[in-house]
Amino acid sequence: MTTTPPASAPPKPGDSLSRDAVLVAALALIDRKGVAGFSVRDLARDLGVYPTALYWHVPGRNALIAGAVAMALGDLKPARRPTDWAAGVRALFRRYRKAVRAHPAIAPVLGAQLVSNESMPPELVEHMLMLLERAGFSGDRLRHAYNTLVAGMVGFVTLELAPLPEEDPEGWATAHRQRMQDVDARQCPTLAREMPHLARGAFVVRASSGVDQPLDQSFEFWTETVIQGLAAMRERSAP
Repeated sequence: MTTTPPASAPPKPGDSLSRDAVLVAALALIDRKGVAGFSVRDLARDLGVYPTALYWHVPGRNALIAGAVAMALGDLKPARRPTDWAAGVRALFRRYRKAVRAHPAIAPVLGAQLVSNESMPPELVEHMLMLLERAGFSGDRLRHAYNTLVAGMVGFVTLELAPLPEEDPEGWATAHRQRMQDVDARQCPTLAREMPHLARGAFVVRASSGVDQPLDQSFEFWTETVIQGLAAMRERSAP
């Protein structure tokens, strides 16, 4: 019985090449070097083949990145359709965050580049639309609700997992913490007063990535805010 290698372990040179094998190796390379450092030449070297051999399976760099992201996300649909739309949204947000946290190097490309659209299969779009229809949305309002759902699912995670700068990350973090501590309390009284709480994990104020310091409570707060916001908008009459 054969098994598929985990996404973090590229196939060994000499193994038969397939699209899945190429994408597994692409994801492993992105895990190591990030999307910006990903190259077809390096991928071919990891697989022990010439770069042209990859194009029999994937047409180019953009498709490689999209395929690797899709592999990282896996199948986000539940095994069974939830009966409650809010519970379905809550579960979807959690599954998505868990998948991206396992491969945080993909976070910068999610939503920021249209190539990431290829990583979201039509079946997942259908699942999200189904949840929103059950919530009571239709027509243009379904489109608005869907955009809200995608932005909510992707946006928090990409902010949470934003990486530190590659050049002197410790020096940057130290300087940023000092800059926040030196904020003028006369100009920014609320920021100065709440700094002890915000510095532990507030966007913009923090000097660490959610890769090392997860924002679990803020994520749950955000998820419930999106759900309650959609529920409130459902009750409003269409303009």
